[in-house]
Amino acid sequence: MKLDTKAIRYLSSEDWRVLAAVEQGSKNHEVVPTPLISSIAGLRGGSGVHKNISNLAKVGLIGKVKNARYDGYRLTYGGLDYLALNAHRKSDTIFSLGNQIGVGKESDIYITANADGRQQVLKLHRLGRISFRTVKANRDYLRNRQTGSWMYLSRLAAQKEHAFMRVLYREGFSVPEPIAWSRHTVVMEFIDSFPLRMVDSVPDPGKLYAELMQIIVDLAKRGLIHGDFNEFNILIKEREEGGKVTLKPVLIDFPQTVSTNHANAEYYFDRDVACVKRYFERRFKYVSDEDGPFFADAMKGADQERRLDIEVEASGFSKKMGKELERFVEATASGVGETEQDEGAQDEELDDDDGGDQDDEAHQVDGEQDGGSDVESNGQIDDPALAEDLGGLSVEDDVAAKQYVPADFRLEPLELSHDPDVVAEKVRSKKKATGWAI
Repeated sequence: MKLDTKAIRYLSSEDWRVLAAVEQGSKNHEVVPTPLISSIAGLRGGSGVHKNISNLAKVGLIGKVKNARYDGYRLTYGGLDYLALNAHRKSDTIFSLGNQIGVGKESDIYITANADGRQQVLKLHRLGRISFRTVKANRDYLRNRQTGSWMYLSRLAAQKEHAFMRVLYREGFSVPEPIAWSRHTVVMEFIDSFPLRMVDSVPDPGKLYAELMQIIVDLAKRGLIHGDFNEFNILIKEREEGGKVTLKPVLIDFPQTVSTNHANAEYYFDRDVACVKRYFERRFKYVSDEDGPFFADAMKGADQERRLDIEVEASGFSKKMGKELERFVEATASGVGETEQDEGAQDEELDDDDGGDQDDEAHQVDGEQDGGSDVESNGQIDDPALAEDLGGLSVEDDVAAKQYVPADFRLEPLELSHDPDVVAEKVRSKKKATGWAI
C-alpha cells in the first residue's frame, strides 16, 4: 500500500490512543475485540471509543474483518505507518515528508527532512507484499496468522537493519548513517547517488570491482555476510579527489545480513561474489583474472575479538529474532520470479465500514450457518432403486463421447449509465448512507 498522510493532521489525541490500543492488542490478537480496545485506550464512555474507531476505519488505519467470530478490528499497514510517523514526529526526527524516491520488493523509500532542513531517507519495510503467494504454500511458517505476522516480521527487518547499520557506520564501512528506528521504519542519511544498476559505464571498472570485492571480504572478516550484495543494493557516489572524479560505492539494505557462523554462510558469501562478477561481466564487459575471493580465505584473517555479529546480538537483536527473519527469507527464496501481488491485497478482507449494525447482523448470520443440513453424513443411501442404479456404474464403462457442438451464447449490451453526473450522484448518495461527511 502507498503512504497517505492526508489524515494525520486531523487525528485527535483520543484517535491516537485508540490506534495505539489496537496496536497493543494486536500482540495477542489478530482481530482485537472492541471491548479490549476500549479497555486499553482508557477513554471514558463507550460511545466515544466507537466514534474514534469509526474515524480510524474511514481513513483505513484499522479494518474490520469479514465473517469474524466476534466484533473487533485489526491494524493495517496504514495504521502502523501513522504510528511510526507520529513517533518520529514526537522525537523531532521527521519534520516534513516528501516524495517517494524508491520502491523495493519488500520496502518503500521516501525523502524526508528534519526541523533544520536536513534531508533524510525514510524506509518502510513491508514484508509479505511480494512473497505473499509463495508463503501460502508454507502456511506453517505463518503459524496460522497472516497480517500480524507480516507486520511483526517487518518490525524485525527494520530493527535488524538499524542495528547492523549502526555498528557498520561506527566501524567506518561505507554505509548511510542511521538516524532513528521505530516499528517497521528506519530513518537514515540521504546520500546523493545512483544505484549501480543505473550506471551505464565507469572509467575504471577494475578498480570499482576490486573495491566491491574488498567490502565483501572486510565484512566477512568482521563476522558478517550481506546476503543480498547486488546492483540494486549498491549506490555509486561521485567524489572529487585532487581534481579527479572518483566513484565511491555505498552499501545499503541489510535485513538479509547473516553471521559467518551461519550454517549456509559459505553459500551466501559465494552468492554475493557471483552476483558482482555476473553483473560486471554483463554490464561493463569486465572479467577478473582471479577466481576469488573465497570464503575460506576471508575467514583466515577474521578478527575474532571484534566480531560485529556478536555485538549486534548483544545490542538487542537476539538469535531468536534472527532465526524468525531467516525463516521468512527461506520461505520466500523460491518465489523470486513470481508475479507481484497487488499492493492492496493485504486489505482485501477488510470491511472499511464504521462498524454499523447491519454488518454486525450479517456477520452473525454468516456465523450461524455452519450447521443445519438435512443431508446424512454417513454416506448411506436409503433408496434401493437408486442404490442399484449407482452400483451398476463403473469407471471402466465404455461411454461414447458426445459430438462437439459449439455453444451459441447471445451477448446483449449492458444498460449502464455513462453520464458522469449520474455516477457522481450515486457515489455521493452511497457515501452519505454509510456515514461519510459530504
